Amino acid sequence: MERHGEEVHINTEDARSGENSNVVRYVLTIGLVLAILALSAVWISGALSAPQGERNGVVSNQATPQ
Repeated sequence: MERHGEEVHINTEDARSGENSNVVRYVLTIGLVLAILALSAVWISGALSAPQGERNGVVSNQATPQ
C-alpha cells in the first residue's frame, strides 16, 4: 500500500483480499451436478412409484357423453 497525498494505491492481491484461484468454479460446478442428480432421482422415483392408470380404459381425460 502506498500513499500519494490523499490517494491510496493498493496492489491487486491486497485489494482482492485473497488469492486468484479457480476453487469457486469447481465448487459451483460440483454443486450444480449434485443438485441435478438429486432432483432427477426424486423425479424418477416419484414417477416409478405413482399409480398407473388402466391400460384398456379411455385414453383421454374427457368426460364421457351422457
